[in-house]
Amino acid sequence: MQISVLYFGVLREQLAKTAETIVLPDGSTLQSLLDTLRERYPSLDRVKHMIKVAVNEDLASMEHVLREGDEVALLPPIAGGAEGPYARLSDEPLQLDEVLTAVTEPSHGAVTTFIGLVRDHNEGREVIQLEYQAYRSMALKTLRSIVERCEAVGTGVRVAVVHRVGVLKVGEPAVMIAAAAPHRAEALKACHMCIELLKAEVPIWKKETSPEGDEWVGMRP
Repeated sequence: MQISVLYFGVLREQLAKTAETIVLPDGSTLQSLLDTLRERYPSLDRVKHMIKVAVNEDLASMEHVLREGDEVALLPPIAGGAEGPYARLSDEPLQLDEVLTAVTEPSHGAVTTFIGLVRDHNEGREVIQLEYQAYRSMALKTLRSIVERCEAVGTGVRVAVVHRVGVLKVGEPAVMIAAAAPHRAEALKACHMCIELLKAEVPIWKKETSPEGDEWVGMRP
């Protein structure tokens, strides 16, 4: 089937085209279309989490099943000021460029980042993998609140955080935070504050898998 794809704003500039027709197998989802576009245009990976997608002029989820002749529009952030706290849960591998792009501005003189990785041990036990589960709506609400509080540590401070959910192997990033500010002290303070509040407040749980079996972290007597 043939799908019409429209590009706007920065996407139109990056790809040097306003529209094109993509051929997909019948029954393909919106996610399948985006995967095809990302293979064709690797630069889309940098901005994929900032894009909204409309099908026939209505915003649609990634599970939406496309039909012959559908019109799909890729919509970058709309002009008109800040969009609010940048906080996200992800089922896909994290990319540092995402949080860096979200916070960096010409007025900033410092950017600090934190990347939390799955390590191969915990409290004397070998760790094979971790599974993260989240109460998504509450977790996002809490993450946004944390970002707002961290940004309040100084004038011009920007913070972005993305946390993985699902099964992660040893060495995979579980959380990425970027904090930017005119001066390094505020950037460092905001980044440190963000990870500490995240660990204390956000309803995200992790299950460790080891050779001895599975165990939910924090549930030992």
